[in-house]
Formats: sequence, structure tokens, C-alpha cells
Amino acid sequence: MNESVFQATDLCLNFKKKAVLDQLSIDVARGEVTVLLGPNGVGKTTLFRMALGLLAPTSGSLIVNGADPMVNPRKLRQRTGFVPSVPDPYPWMTIADLFRYLKPQYPTWDDLHADQLIESLGVPRDTTFANLSRGEGMKAMLAAALAPSPELLLLDEPFSGLDPVAREDVLRGVISSLRGEGRTVVCATHDLDVAARIADQVAILRSGTVTAHGTLDKIMPPRKKEHSISRRLQDLLVGGGKQS
Repeated sequence: MNESVFQATDLCLNFKKKAVLDQLSIDVARGEVTVLLGPNGVGKTTLFRMALGLLAPTSGSLIVNGADPMVNPRKLRQRTGFVPSVPDPYPWMTIADLFRYLKPQYPTWDDLHADQLIESLGVPRDTTFANLSRGEGMKAMLAAALAPSPELLLLDEPFSGLDPVAREDVLRGVISSLRGEGRTVVCATHDLDVAARIADQVAILRSGTVTAHGTLDKIMPPRKKEHSISRRLQDLLVGGGKQS
């Protein structure tokens, strides 16, 4: 059995008496690409903030790369790449500025790899984030997350709000970064096409908990000849899923 890299057990987080996460359990094995699939507001971003040591659980446990994120969050983040849903560097920064800022924080930072990522993703080197398009900004964030060759990559709705061309560019960049590297990835999205194209495992999130988790073949409704994978995932989301 593969080593677990991201494991939540009965994870709960309450905020102002509201359950944001409600006994959420999920186990992600090393080398797998797991897609957290669900609409906005079901707890995907909250789960990532907890995995980065930015939020403490109300109850339950979360183990990332063999450690509690709250014990040594800085060390954990050195081994974890994170792409937020919205590019968040200072507006005056170029990608070169961002790399200079990040490099001292990551012992495994690789300048050559960073340059190759900029080139392959087509990110302008000398344009400030204030003047980058949304798609260019997201590709820059992906390059920054991958430059240290992290053991775990967390993607929080990286395709949201992109036009179709930019979305495809970012998606190709993600797929290219995964191919043959055995990287563990957890990608939160509500994009069914993304799930169909990159997922080894899919976890359906509803109301702060996982209602189904497994391979596409295991959790999706029976195939209808005229239905694509995306359509079958949509049927599963609407139906609420079945816990696996």
C-alpha cells in the first residue's frame, strides 16, 4: 500500500458556531493526483489553509507529509507547493521579483528549473503582476509553486475565472508538470473537465464533508453511451455521491 501523504480523519472546523468542515475524512497516497470536486463554499479552501498550518482544527486530525501542520508549519510549507485561486504577489512585483523573494524560503529551490518553467509556461519576465492577465498570473504562480520541486502540490481552483485559452494553457502546464514526476497533487476545483483529465482519484465534497472518494470508474454512475466523463461527474455531484 502506498504511503499516505495527506490524511484527514474526522476533521472538523467550526467558525462562529457554523461547521465549515464536518467530520471530513480523506486519504491521499504518494504519487496520486486527487481532485476535490464540489461547488464553492463546501470547504475546499479551508482544508488547504489547514494543510498549510494557517488554521487549526476544532477536532479530528490532519497529517501532511507525516506531520501535524500546526507543529512546524514553516518546515511543512518548504516541502509543499501551493497555487491559490487568485495570484497574490504584490502588484509591483515581476515574476523575477517573486522568485527572489521566495528562493531563500525554500532549500530545494532550483534556479534552472524556475527558468525552464517560465519559458515553458510563457510567462513574461519583466511585466508586473498588476499588468499581467489573469491567465499569465496563474501560470506565474504555478511556476513559483513548482520551482522547488515540492513533494506535495496543492492547487486551489487554479482554473477559475480564466478565459478558455488561458484555462487550457494553465491546464497544460499542470499536466506537463505531473507527467512522469510521481508528484502528489491535491486539486480543488468545480471544473468537471479538469477532474476528467487529471484525476487518479476524485473526492466529492458537499457541506464540508467527503461524500464519495475513489477512482473515476469506482464512484461514477454507470456509463451511458452518450454521456461523457464530465456529464457523469455532473450527475454524481447533483446526486450527492455515495461514500466509498
